[in-house]
Amino acid sequence: MKKKDPRPEAAKKIVLVGNPNVGKSVVFNYLTGKYVVVSNYPGTTVEVSHGTTKWRGKNITVLDTPGVNSLLPTSEDEIVTRNILLNEKDALIVQVADAKNLRRSLLISSQLAEMGLPFLLVLNMEDEARERGIKINYQELSSLTGARAISTVATQKKNLEKITEELGDLREATLNISYPPALEEAVSQIADFLPEENISPRSIAIMLLSGDKSLKRWLHARLPESRVNEIEAVRRSCQAGFDQPISYLINQARLEKVDEIVRRVTIINPIKRKRLSTRIGELSVHPFWGVVILIGAVYLLYQVIGVFGAGVAVDFMEETVFGEYINPFFLRWTERLVPVAWLRDLLVGQYGLLTMARTYAFALILPIITFFFIAFGLMEDSGYLPRLAVMSNKIFRLIGLNGKAILPMILGLGCATMATLTTRILESKRDRIIVTLLLALGVPCSAQMAVIFGMLSGFSPMLVVLWGGVVGLVLAVVGYLAARYLPGESSDFVLELPPIRLPRIGNILIKTLSRIEWYLKEAVPLFALSTFILFILDRAEILIHIENGAAPFIKGVLGLPAETTQAFLIGFLRRDYGAAGLLALARVHALSAEQILVAIVTLTLFVPCLANFLVIVKERGWKIGVAISGFILAVAFTVGGLLNLILKITGFKI
Repeated sequence: MKKKDPRPEAAKKIVLVGNPNVGKSVVFNYLTGKYVVVSNYPGTTVEVSHGTTKWRGKNITVLDTPGVNSLLPTSEDEIVTRNILLNEKDALIVQVADAKNLRRSLLISSQLAEMGLPFLLVLNMEDEARERGIKINYQELSSLTGARAISTVATQKKNLEKITEELGDLREATLNISYPPALEEAVSQIADFLPEENISPRSIAIMLLSGDKSLKRWLHARLPESRVNEIEAVRRSCQAGFDQPISYLINQARLEKVDEIVRRVTIINPIKRKRLSTRIGELSVHPFWGVVILIGAVYLLYQVIGVFGAGVAVDFMEETVFGEYINPFFLRWTERLVPVAWLRDLLVGQYGLLTMARTYAFALILPIITFFFIAFGLMEDSGYLPRLAVMSNKIFRLIGLNGKAILPMILGLGCATMATLTTRILESKRDRIIVTLLLALGVPCSAQMAVIFGMLSGFSPMLVVLWGGVVGLVLAVVGYLAARYLPGESSDFVLELPPIRLPRIGNILIKTLSRIEWYLKEAVPLFALSTFILFILDRAEILIHIENGAAPFIKGVLGLPAETTQAFLIGFLRRDYGAAGLLALARVHALSAEQILVAIVTLTLFVPCLANFLVIVKERGWKIGVAISGFILAVAFTVGGLLNLILKITGFKI
């Protein structure tokens, strides 16, 4: 094949590749500074960061690809990284690796070498490797792989300047792997069918032989159907000669080569005395103490996000900043400058773009999301985030998910709208749909929960227990059934546990600001759109007709006064406003304790608010968004109706 030209003069981009948790983002931030753009990779919900850096007197784009464990993709993140390598011509490849886990890192190196891509091997976290007694012969490593290898400590910016220096002299990697003869013959046959691409036909042939279905569209776009069928015939014939999957055999051959290199380039001196951080890391996944730390971490997260962020910060922003200054300012000037009544109503009315939309986006949600991102960054930088997922994995396995689901679920207690956006961290489409469904179904946002607890505070604690028990049971049953019957498989739960570290404030600030920018671009326009839709529905008097039409159903099935219809309707517009409507009825004793239980259970399980619905549509598509909302509506009224029936038949009093 024609080798990729490694000359730097032709370089158009720098592409960062590597496993998760190796410091790739820190290297990216060092190279690009603050000029960073985060956007979805075309056709996916996977985010890729873009930035620019000065290199050889000119600006060059830097791409930070998603962290991967293999370039034979099994997740959407890995597909995106592989596709970037497949499509980005004349790119300078930088593999950021973990110096203390050379075996895992060289598995990626072996695949980059097979692709025929010259790359720079940056072994990061060299200080942590040294603390574990691991010493690497970098000269020997470069000799055995053919790739230049350098050591860095990204968090301390040690040796990071060498990255751009070494990019000027990249070499063709010489890390060659031999497979069993039958595999080599099949690889050769398939490679002969393939066109020249940015990566070698041999590497594409190995992916196809391993059964990589993600290349199906790419293959059909470049080859006639007859050729595609021949390739599949070669793959099936080759697989018939082995008892084990071809992908397993290929991986084993790579690991044997990698293990040989690791043995030759590393010296390990055992460290007898464990550091405090190591002991904390071990305790965090201990069967008993790990649970204690998990409960403490979740409680602290709720206090920071749910209590301080959603309580103190939101109250200050909503009542003081917006209530006393910003909204009155817009009201005064709109009254003076806008003579048309309906236009004034659109701007500063009940559903005004300058009042309700801005208040919702900046006073209610921005404080919550800011504190979540700070807390998320602290857990990420300290190394506890993977441990949180590990400790909660058994719980979420009961409903067919894995431990990573705990992160959007915790954020859902602050704001389900933003939590839905963070389901992107889950690998499979099936997992993202299930968590999106559970968030929309029964995870009350902090504003709604605050009103609910205010309503329940004047009644027996039994009311709180029954409310939480019914909602929790519904979530468990729906999650279990969704995991069982939704098509697709649960994603594998593979996480490396990085060492516990002291978080660096600079890293936290950079990540938080970048994520807030993402929130402003992704979510704020949706709040404005949902407010505009509400304005149209209100002006067209559609809302009042819906309220009147639903009242008989509310009275007959749920056994609630007709006045509660408005609370449910407003609950679709904003969850906390719906709960506030029920609170107002409870305060004037228009609802009994039993009716309050039915009402708050139904409202908690009610359809997502309009902003959350729009985010679901944006993330999952119209069909799934409408299907989720319709399903939730049916579940909410079915559970509410059954609860009302049970209370009446049994005569149970709270």
